[in-house]
Amino acid sequence: MRPDTLGVIGLGAVGGSVAWQASLAGVPRVLGFTPRPAEGVAAVRAGAISDLAPSVRFLVERSDLVVLAVPPAATFELFAPVARHLRPGALCTDVVPAKERIVQAARQAGLGERFAGSHPAVALARATFDGAEPAAFRRALVYVTPAGDDDAPAREVADFWATVCDAEPVILDAADHDAIVAWTRHLPRVVAALLARSCSADGPRGVTYGPEAREVSRPALGPVEVARDLLLLNRDAVVAALDDVETSLGGLQRALRDADAAALEDWLEEAASWRRRLEP
Repeated sequence: MRPDTLGVIGLGAVGGSVAWQASLAGVPRVLGFTPRPAEGVAAVRAGAISDLAPSVRFLVERSDLVVLAVPPAATFELFAPVARHLRPGALCTDVVPAKERIVQAARQAGLGERFAGSHPAVALARATFDGAEPAAFRRALVYVTPAGDDDAPAREVADFWATVCDAEPVILDAADHDAIVAWTRHLPRVVAALLARSCSADGPRGVTYGPEAREVSRPALGPVEVARDLLLLNRDAVVAALDDVETSLGGLQRALRDADAAALEDWLEEAASWRRRLEP
């Protein structure tokens, strides 16, 4: 899908990158809306958007594809007005990295066959437009999740990511997506936060923590509000992953308690073997 008019609601790093790349890729008109005036001005000056829309309704009524590039709570709030004003034949997607509850809400709002969820698996340095990069999605994995029985909207949205943003989209069920990102994105953040909290509450005072503790706990530095919302959105899959982690941790505890060197070595080797496979 190559829209004649693309509408992007939210011009932070992700939304700004989508809009900017679409403009560079030759989309005739790129409309942007943001409640942050400075963000809108920056997007206009950079040439990321053709025009700054005065309202959500103005943007939605004129767009062939609407991208909701806002935090989860705002995404849920936008479904109803988008459903009311989306013109016939137009589609909508979002960028929230937890999908099952998103697609359920889209269906409940009446978007159904006019919506497919998206999750571009990219990490941008800053959340504001200053962090936008036109090539942010080049060769990047983008998950696309159907919202209705017909997967045609998902195919159209996937084609947008591929042809306009030069990404590599993968279409899959929302529940399957959430099970994957529980392990690849959300669990690492939880483990980092767990280490940081444990060091803060129970670790020795007045010591210098080495590179291991610093690197493993680094993901805990991410925005707390964003992590909170995503963990709550994907809580079922994250809880299931934590159950598996608890089982694995129990094996480690038993090996240490019993001074079982062989079991401990097996436990550590299994971890090291998996990590080696991630190396280029």
